[in-house]
Amino acid sequence: MDLMSATAIVHCHFLKDADEDSVAQDLAVQDMKIYSIQSNVSEGAEDIGIVIDGTKVLTALGNFTRACAMLIGLMYAVNLAYPKELRYTFEAFQKLFLELDCSKLSPKVNSLKSKLLA
Repeated sequence: MDLMSATAIVHCHFLKDADEDSVAQDLAVQDMKIYSIQSNVSEGAEDIGIVIDGTKVLTALGNFTRACAMLIGLMYAVNLAYPKELRYTFEAFQKLFLELDCSKLSPKVNSLKSKLLA
């Protein structure tokens, strides 16, 4: 693989013209990310997957929509704690959009719900 670029949805960091080793090192220090690694810019071939605690847990998911759904499913099924800086984002996904355990909302998510339904 000649050219590789990686993006992470959550923190939007980019590695351009990075080699495979530097991308692997970057992913190894991530807590929870959806990543996209483009191995050949001209062909558009990419690997979209999920990293949890520095380990690729799912790869070749095909698109970001599927990756988001799989991440929420993993977090719910394995009962993982939400990353502190993203707890309201994940709570909104889980409770408002997926309607899982939607009876207990934090004040911030309840405010968002009110604004969305207004």
